[in-house]
Amino acid sequence: MWEQIRSNRIRSAILVAGMGALLLLLGYFLGLYFFDSTTAGLIIALIVWVMMLLIAYFQGDGILLSVAGARKIMRDDHPRLYNIVEEMRIASGLENMPEIYIIDDPAPNAFATGRSPDKASVAATSGLLQKLNRDELQGVIGHEIAHIKNRDVLLMSLAGVILGTVVILAWYATRIMFYSGMSGGRRSSRSGGGQGQIVVLAIGIILMILAPIAAQLLYLAISRKREYLADASSALYTRYPEGLASALGKIATSTTQLKSANKATAPMYTVNPLREEGRAASDLTSTHPPISERIRILRAMAGASVADYDLAYRQVKGRTGIIPVSALNDSGDLALRAASAETEPAEESTEKVKRTRDTSELMWRLGNYRTLVCECGTKLRIPPTLRAPNVRCPHCGRSNELT
Repeated sequence: MWEQIRSNRIRSAILVAGMGALLLLLGYFLGLYFFDSTTAGLIIALIVWVMMLLIAYFQGDGILLSVAGARKIMRDDHPRLYNIVEEMRIASGLENMPEIYIIDDPAPNAFATGRSPDKASVAATSGLLQKLNRDELQGVIGHEIAHIKNRDVLLMSLAGVILGTVVILAWYATRIMFYSGMSGGRRSSRSGGGQGQIVVLAIGIILMILAPIAAQLLYLAISRKREYLADASSALYTRYPEGLASALGKIATSTTQLKSANKATAPMYTVNPLREEGRAASDLTSTHPPISERIRILRAMAGASVADYDLAYRQVKGRTGIIPVSALNDSGDLALRAASAETEPAEESTEKVKRTRDTSELMWRLGNYRTLVCECGTKLRIPPTLRAPNVRCPHCGRSNELT
């Protein structure tokens, strides 16, 4: 979908230019207030903008993964997830295997990040691994691999790091201006005396009000179209749209809040993670299309090609299609495949227990917990911070010595 790739590159350039303009605006007024020189403020803002751009491009994925609390895993850590990512990589035609990360959070969700298809990562929460069967997990991973394939990940990395930094800088700068103004400040008559200070402080207050709004603009900068295209690509890669549809339903109905998500990183996730504690996800989100709508489109597909998705989109939305013409011209007939054995009711309960056990074992290992087996057979998990000489078994009451 070269048209979507080109569109993402254009939006990335617009986003970088827009954030640069916002920084220069901040630098102009801060230079006037603190240095009595707009030129000094503009130069400092320009230096900060260049540094932010370099950091966002070269280290943005690492910063976002760190903010999410993601930990890298290898094949042996979670073979099921690794194999699914590998399957979707092959189906999508990506040359390089994305790095795989786990987020220790019971809320089911996932995201992809990176600056290019050659340097990308996929992160999934422990809740996602526990709650989804193979077909559902394959649908979500296919969706995230599509973001890598379509170059959405660079846009998200730039947006998350640059805009997050701008909001933080505006927050601190306006408070410094406010408190220094309240205490008399350091401005002299060269700035127009008290009247000049009032004007600058008024601008600072306006910026303080606009800072949270600037965070919301990230939602508007990221087109909903990319989510539809990623859904269509996932159906194409898996040849089983019901897998992603079922996964979206489970993620949306979960009432667990994703603790590590914030307004800067929320657009990266498969489903918008920002919700009130104890409530399911709402259709009224600005970065993501309505979840119920995405599910209806996937379940209306008669085949697995992007042309089938485009037809289903037109039927559900009642408007022109979403898939670029170039992709439709190259799309052929592709039949849906049957569900895997793991989705059968007889297998679901057993597989769910196994998924929960495997995921829990992985999180214990990643947390450097030690395993001690009591004589009664009970497995005791010993946190790395415990310094006691022994631990008592909660089942039999034996005291087990820690070596």
